[in-house]
Amino acid sequence: MKIFISGSLAYDRIMDFPGRFSDHILPDKLHILNVCFTVNGMIEKFGGTAGNVAYSLSLLGERPVVVATIGKDYAAYFSWLKQNGIPVEGIRIIDEEFTAGAYITTDKADNQITGFNPGAMKHRAGYSLEKADGGAICLVAPGNLGDMIGYAEDCRKGGIPYVCDPGQSLTQWDGKALREWIRGSLLLITNDYELELVMKMTGEDKRGLLSLTGTLITTLGEKGSLVSTPHSAVPIPAAEVDNVVDPTGAGDAYRSGLLKGLAGGKDMLTAAKMGTVAAAYAVERYGTQEHRFSHEDFMERYRRNFGER
Repeated sequence: MKIFISGSLAYDRIMDFPGRFSDHILPDKLHILNVCFTVNGMIEKFGGTAGNVAYSLSLLGERPVVVATIGKDYAAYFSWLKQNGIPVEGIRIIDEEFTAGAYITTDKADNQITGFNPGAMKHRAGYSLEKADGGAICLVAPGNLGDMIGYAEDCRKGGIPYVCDPGQSLTQWDGKALREWIRGSLLLITNDYELELVMKMTGEDKRGLLSLTGTLITTLGEKGSLVSTPHSAVPIPAAEVDNVVDPTGAGDAYRSGLLKGLAGGKDMLTAAKMGTVAAAYAVERYGTQEHRFSHEDFMERYRRNFGER
């Protein structure tokens, strides 16, 4: 089954400030704030919702089609995707823009100042899902809002099961549009805070949301996840982790394991368990596309946690 991932591609540029922001900000001068923080250096990581999910799927032996836009600085990211066997056919290059980028500065007290440039993400991908031959499944993750709405419509029209993953895009939606986006989806996946926002924005409780979508999956961090249907709510425990280093990217890794299971014909609970195993690898490494595992190692870890084959 072909896997489409609509979302974002981005560069994460991470900087460390050797002091504390608070030592250089005068509270009585906030109305004329003008500061400069000299950092120790900068590291660049590959990121974005589509890129992160596709990366973990490639470790699971899949070749997902990333549906996104990228800027004129695309060369390094394309090289990375190709190195990991991920096709670039669904990625549109926007020559007049830079790739979306997050500029994150962290001080000694772990306070962060982040600037985000959407860049190429302001443009729609323009890729047709009609190119799907045979079975397909689509993850509609945070990215260009027009793409999020449009690809959900395309999936409904084409009979392609799709997963709604609103994430950090929720501030861009109004309740009516969000409700219609969810209607007809295979499942809605959020964390617990995002689920509360979705319910507030749409005016629907869990039962109401389950009249729009087949399943709700709520990720709960170290507590695992909850798979809810109109008939049951089944908790899935978090997989064991050798050493928690960085939880960033765990949610995207979870989605990769989930999609791998669904594309392979697994039932929803098994697919969710695969998601939680994939997430465990992500939290053991700093960054969202830094972890590695073999298919054999993944399946052994799955059996160790859930006692199934």
